[in-house]
Order: sequence, then structure tokens, then C-alpha cells
Amino acid sequence: MTAVVTPALLMATAGPADAFGTVNAFGQHAEHERITRAALACAPGVPSDGSCFEPRSIDQLAGHRGTFGAVGAPDSDEFLDSSAHCDNADYLAATGYPRSRQQATEALRSCIAHLQARFGQGITAADGTLDARGRVMASQTQLRSDCTFALGLSGRAKCEAVEGFGRALHGVQDFYAHSNWTDRTDPSRPVSPADPPGLGRSAPSPLLDLAAPRPPQPWAIPRNLTTGCFSLLVGACSRRITHADLNKDEGSIDPVSGTAGAPATARGRVAGNFGRAVQGAVTESRRQWKQFRTALLQRYGGQRVERIVCVLTHDNPVRDCA
Repeated sequence: MTAVVTPALLMATAGPADAFGTVNAFGQHAEHERITRAALACAPGVPSDGSCFEPRSIDQLAGHRGTFGAVGAPDSDEFLDSSAHCDNADYLAATGYPRSRQQATEALRSCIAHLQARFGQGITAADGTLDARGRVMASQTQLRSDCTFALGLSGRAKCEAVEGFGRALHGVQDFYAHSNWTDRTDPSRPVSPADPPGLGRSAPSPLLDLAAPRPPQPWAIPRNLTTGCFSLLVGACSRRITHADLNKDEGSIDPVSGTAGAPATARGRVAGNFGRAVQGAVTESRRQWKQFRTALLQRYGGQRVERIVCVLTHDNPVRDCA
């Protein structure tokens, strides 16, 4: 008998979550889905103008009940790949810290390079939604059934494009949850691996230019920027800033407004850190979709790109994008 792999089964076997949540279980509240919907879903009954995704299309990007969606796909098959989640770029300017600034910087640059590659995969796949004459290809764009994003299975061109973009979104959203870019330290505790400094910066981050040909130069990365160490190996994160101490992964998010509350992690409860991470992720997601459209224009040119963007955001592109 072939086992049925479900989001719940995958999350149960993957060990502790290392990202904004993907499912409504195990302490998570589908945070990735809710952030993506708040950032990019069209208002009910409003057709897309290219800046937002209609209901069935946002279902594919953000996920819906019982599915990961493209943005959640890294939690199904890349949950141990730190570059997919911007983990393990930890550093503290303290004597004896077991990782150097250079090591942390290279880990972060590896994450950004990985996300740039996913972003580029989406750009490349998007062209397959149209034929050589620029006509919408029904077989490559219909959504009568959900897209499949896990385990490297190929699918319809619209699905492939949404997957590349969604996997890139996952990582940039995790950047805000897993780093100290927007957050603040706990003023009641001394700065330490358990309470690293917060940068208190705004979104979008200039480091996350996924349309760029390469990651940012090392000098562009702030000295005190850190993400948390995540590993399932006992002792691997000893004396380091850990994911458990730094993450702002869990809490309540309104999928329409993006309003965040009820933070469920220690760092998230400090000084509004969960809310700042969520708003950073929402702002960044909108920026990435804008940059995705610009990258399409640079690759394929005007009229063809207008139709590609229509195809990706509309639920019935054969009718609406002709």
C-alpha cells in the first residue's frame, strides 16, 4: 500500500518547526499562508489588476486547508536545508563565540543565493504559460485541480512559476521571523546568545534583492545581524544563538489585514517583535511580487509580460487574459 503523505504527517516527522508555521497544528497557525494572503490576495469579488491573486490562484501560492501551497513547500521537502529558511547565520560580537562574522555572513549569503535561484526558476517557468504567438495555453494554466509543489514533481507552467516564486517568498518571510533585522532585545536581560541584540530596522530589507544576479557583498551585511542556529543534532547549537531563542514564528495573524497578535515564542513576546516580523514579511512579500513582475518585463518584454502576469494572477486566464 502506498502511504498518503499529508502536511500533518510531514510536519510530525520533520521534528520541531523551523519557520513561520505552515499548518494549523503542532502550535502553528498557518502563518506563512496568512502572511501571503494578507500581502497578495485580491479583495473578495474584486478581479485582479496584476497586483493581487484571485481566489484559486492565491490558494496555489499561499496554500489552503490541507495543503502547503507554494509558499509552504519548503516545509515539505526542504525543512532541513538551512538555506531555504535563512537559518544558521548566527553571530554575536562576544569573546569566545564559536562562529565568526565571516561564517555567519557566508551562511546568510548562501540563503539569499538559494532564494535568488528559486525566484529565477519562477521567471523561467512563467514563459511556458503562453505559446510562441503569445496565446494563453489552457493545458498549462487551468486550475481545476491543485498544483503539486513537493518532491520535485513537474507540472503545469503556471504551477511551476508559482512554485519558484512561492519558495522564494518562504525564505524572505522566514528572514524576518528568524533574524534580528526588525526586532528588539529584552531590556530586562543582558545581551547574550539567549538574548542577542535587535537591529530594529524596517522592511523591505535591501539585502533581499532576489532579482539581483548575486547575493549582497559581505560589507553590506550589518555586523550584528544574526539568525538562529537550527539543528536536530543534540549539541550542534551549543553556546550559539539558537532558533528557539530568536524565532518569532508563531502567533495569530489576520489573513486580510495582516494584524498580528498572541505571540507564542519568547522572542516574539518581547517589545512587539512578533508583530514587526509579520509586518516585515507582509511588506517584503509585496515588494517581491513587484520585483517579480519587473524581472518578467526585463526578460520577456511588454505585451507578453502583461499577459503572463494576468495568467499568474487570474483564475480563468483563458477567458480573462486573451
